[in-house]
Amino acid sequence: MDEERFNMEIRRFLKKVGITSQREIEKAVREALAGGTLKGDESLPVRVTLEMDRLGLSVPIDGEIELG
Repeated sequence: MDEERFNMEIRRFLKKVGITSQREIEKAVREALAGGTLKGDESLPVRVTLEMDRLGLSVPIDGEIELG
């Protein structure tokens, strides 16, 4: 295995995950604010699950996003 290439591929994937996740979270929060579902001072629990079916990997990653 080429460690350098492996590392670069992981970083490329994580960059894609980060950009996509941020975009989707921002969109959902803006829509909820516009629709009155959120006030803008909440703390929102968030979970991402990292899965690699072929390796049997499933890791939940929990966090919180503060709006106010």
